[in-house]
Amino acid sequence: MTRTTPTPHPALALAPEVAEALAAGRPVVALESTIISHGMPYPRNVEMAREVERIVRDGGATPATIAILDGVARIGLSADELELLATHEDVAKVSIRDLPHIMATKRHGATTVASTMRLAALAGIKVFVTGGLGGVHRGAENSMDVSADLTELSTTDVAVVSAGVKSILDIGRTLEVLETLGVPVVTFGVNEYPSFYSRESGFTSPMRSDSIEELADMMRIKWDLGLAGGISVTNPVPAEDEMTPAEISELIDQAVAEAEQRGIVGKDITPFLLGRIVELSDGKSLDTNIALVRNNARLGAALAKAYAAVAPVN
Repeated sequence: MTRTTPTPHPALALAPEVAEALAAGRPVVALESTIISHGMPYPRNVEMAREVERIVRDGGATPATIAILDGVARIGLSADELELLATHEDVAKVSIRDLPHIMATKRHGATTVASTMRLAALAGIKVFVTGGLGGVHRGAENSMDVSADLTELSTTDVAVVSAGVKSILDIGRTLEVLETLGVPVVTFGVNEYPSFYSRESGFTSPMRSDSIEELADMMRIKWDLGLAGGISVTNPVPAEDEMTPAEISELIDQAVAEAEQRGIVGKDITPFLLGRIVELSDGKSLDTNIALVRNNARLGAALAKAYAAVAPVN
């Protein structure tokens, strides 16, 4: 018997090492690019991107950083392409709704969680590593600002490893929406759902798993049952790198108040808040962000390897 290997969508441009790994049924880990162009300052953004790719390789998987360059959806980037994303002045933040326009106008675009998931799935990649999930924004009962990450998780068959919903969001309402959408939310190794910068959120995780193999089995069983959509695998930031909830809450409240004063809304609000929190914390939040991405990359590589071992065969 041979392993099922999906044929990548013809609109995608796969890097040679990614194409080879997929064709051979070897583990591949998708990585987003918004964190590079909109989530961290230069040069730490490109240093982080290269380090995360090294961690994935050291874990026995092939990294596939995803972005739009000159209108082409690229699955896997060269060192020069990572540098371009980190430094170019005109890189759009691309969620699902933006993909057709950015590709048609042949622009550069950094993919969010939602658009990275979709492109990864089209390429046949089943594990995706990011920093934090988007979700229901604070005050969404008035603004209706809810991230497309949540609806994408309900429709696209990819396991997303994160450190939880970003702390700047309404975590409780986000977990309720994920339940409504039928998205499994499983936290690795602990009972409490983490909150990105912190290991604590005040919410119990809907599910817990202590085994990489068990997570891989969840993926296989879910999709074998015909249950469409992804799995949110939540990986708490290491204890030595976290910011306490009390420490980060004050900074978030100040950044949110400043965003409201300036009238910052929509896709601009998350980059503003994350950047302002870096400033207010004298860089500590950036150190935590980088630490949690490293941690997620290790788990993601291990999960991709475990899933490759149990993925369906013909």
